[in-house]
Parts: sequence; C-alpha cells; structure tokens
Amino acid sequence: MEYDRRTILKQLAGTTAVGALAGCVGVSETDSTQTPDESGESGDEGGDETTAQEQTEAAGPSGTFTLWHQRAEAEKKALESSAEAFTEQTDHTAEPAEIADLRQKTTSAIPAGQGAGMFDWAHDWTGEYYQNGFLSDQSGNLDVDLSVYTQPAQAAVQFDDATLALPYAAETVGLIYNEELVDEAPETIADMKAIMEEHHDPENGKYGLSYPLNAYFMSAWAHAFGGYYFDESNVELGLSNDATLEGFQFILDNFVPYQPKDTGYDPQAAVFLEGNAPFAINGPWFLGDVKSNGIDAGVTRLPSPEGEAEPKPYTTVKQLYFTNTLDDDEAKAAAARAFAEWYTTNTDVLSANAEDFGYIPVYEELASEGDLPPAVQGFSESVALGTPIPSHPKMGDVWGPLEDAFNSVKNGDAEIAPAFEKAEQDIRSNWE
Repeated sequence: MEYDRRTILKQLAGTTAVGALAGCVGVSETDSTQTPDESGESGDEGGDETTAQEQTEAAGPSGTFTLWHQRAEAEKKALESSAEAFTEQTDHTAEPAEIADLRQKTTSAIPAGQGAGMFDWAHDWTGEYYQNGFLSDQSGNLDVDLSVYTQPAQAAVQFDDATLALPYAAETVGLIYNEELVDEAPETIADMKAIMEEHHDPENGKYGLSYPLNAYFMSAWAHAFGGYYFDESNVELGLSNDATLEGFQFILDNFVPYQPKDTGYDPQAAVFLEGNAPFAINGPWFLGDVKSNGIDAGVTRLPSPEGEAEPKPYTTVKQLYFTNTLDDDEAKAAAARAFAEWYTTNTDVLSANAEDFGYIPVYEELASEGDLPPAVQGFSESVALGTPIPSHPKMGDVWGPLEDAFNSVKNGDAEIAPAFEKAEQDIRSNWE
C-alpha cells in the first residue's frame, strides 16, 4: 500500500491559497519573493556573517545543478528567486525545476542515471531512498555543522550515520482555536475539555473538536505516555505496548466524544471551517483554508494531559536531498552543497519562509529566539515536543494496519489490545 506523506497529512496542494496562509501567519512587508540582498548579508544583526560567495570559495569548483521540487505556485516563485540570488552571488548556478509527480520522477530517473543533483521533499523518504542507492552521503564534504539545526532536524537528514540532505523547515500538528469562541488557549486537556463541553451540541451541528483521526494526527497521544509505533533503531513495533494502548485509549476517551462521527479529514476540517467547533487539531497547511473562511484563529502547542505525560506528535522535516548524481561530478556536488548550506542557514530566506508560508524554522538561531509569527510559534512549540517520523523503509507498512485497528475499536467491532496485536501481525506479514 503506497502511503506517502501527502496522504498522511492530507495536504490540499493547489487548493489552499498560499497568500491566505501568509495573511494568517502575518505577512512581511515584502512580497513572497523576498530574498537576501545581493551582498548575501542579512538585513538585521541576526543575519549570517558568511556570504554565499565566501561559501562558494570554500566549497570548491563552480558548477551547475538542478533542484527538483513539487511546490505550490507562490512557494515555487520564492524558491526561484532564492536560486537567482544565489546564482548572482556565486560562481555556481542553481536551476529549480518543478516536477508534477516527484515520487514517480525520482524513482524512475535516479536509477537510470538521469536524476537532478538535489530534490526538495520531506524526510520520510530518506531511509528507503538511501537503501535503494538513490542518495549521496555528503557527511565529510559539508562546511556547515549539523549542530546549527534543531535536534529533530539533525536526526531527520541522517540514516545509518550518512548525511543525505540538509533541513530547512518542519511541520506537525498543533491546537488551532477559533478566537471568537475561545478567550484563552488551554494549557491542559482538562481546560480544553471544559471548553469543548460548552460548545458541543451535535443535534444542532455544533461540536467540541475538529480532529482527523489518521495515524499521523494521532501520534501525539500514542507517544505521550511512553509508547511508540515503530522503533527504527531496533526495527520493532510498539502498537500493542501498554503505553501505546494508553495513548489510543486517551483519544477514545477525551476527543472522540466531542467530534463528528466521520473522523476523516474533510468532514472534520469542515466543522471548524464553518465556525461550528472551537478547536481543531491540524497543521500549518490548514491555515490558508481557515483564513479564507474568515475565521480569526490562534495556534498553540497541544495541551498536556494530567501528570507528567506530554504530547509528542510526529514531525516531518522539509529538506534538500543530495542524489547519487553528485558522486561523479565534483563541480555539481560543490554547487549543490553550497546552495543547500546557504538556503538552510540564511536567516533572511528562512524568516521570509516563516512569514509568508508558515514554514517552521529548524535553524537553531531562529527556532530558539521566539521571535516568530504567532501561528508559526505555536506550531514550533509542538515541533519541539515531537519526534520525526521514522524514515526506515519498513515504516510505510505501519500506517494502514494501525488505522484499521483503531477504527475497529472506535466503531465497537474489537477490543483494543487484540485489535493492535492483530495489526502488528499484519505488518510483520507484510514485511515478510
């Protein structure tokens, strides 16, 4: 079963106006094509001291590389402007190219020796693509130390001690609240439940919560009490562990009673977008629709259960992958590395991405300073709590059986422990 990131997150590419997202998170005074000035220096005191030209001189011979991506229109234009600025500042040439189906293109062209030097995608392909020989380990060639990125981002770009990409943003789910219905963001689940109780009136189309119950969205609570879906370091499943089951039961007890019966993405999204729920658990990709529906919304981290438990949602890290085409062309490799280092550490570029598109910074200098648009700050706090989706190839077989098991329990067709024991059996059978 093909279960890629866009299925997991239910990203509505092409239907969510990026301009609306910009309005929701706080548009900068410049437009969405904002780039660093041509000197390569930041316009504020927090900018990078190393110019792109200096990075180029340190990186080796000049070269040209292509960067495949599958971005929405405004994000595409911003990437193209950044590539133009980099090319003007250095002896290298960066050539972004939009690909309609990046998964199909990368899996067919790279094995045939026709791949781009880099491609832009989330980290969940890392393990599979590395084991298939599609990627290039640049561990010993980078001029940037991975310690400049947040810890989850450092983990995301590595597999089997190989550094296969550089990270530039993160995404995860947080708590979005309708400011007309909620005076103050709840800090605890008890506070959240009190507000949900106040607004929950299903007979009149009102609900306490909008929350798509797929495996990605539910991960925060499955991890909250010490559980896990899949331990990629030991290639072990944890769905039937007591701590994981406690997390699933927590969802059934505390959230399901306040939701519409159909827990698919679209029905759940609709009740919040129509102003019929005070809360939504969703990600930054949802904010454009929120804004376009005229809802004034705030974003905060997921509330905490009682005791020492903390929600730990799965996070995805957006990154620039190095492909195996760099291994036999040092000039191309030098150009690709220089661009990746520049793009992922340039505070002008990263700040514009946060302002205009809601990208959550993973460059530690920005991620830790707290001076982010309010919506981005809320998601950033959830990212800090979370853990990256395992990039091991076997993770792909976990999603479907997990959701089948949860739904069988939610619908009253199975008991929780046997349902998830069966899910583990089905996953292991798929592995074999």
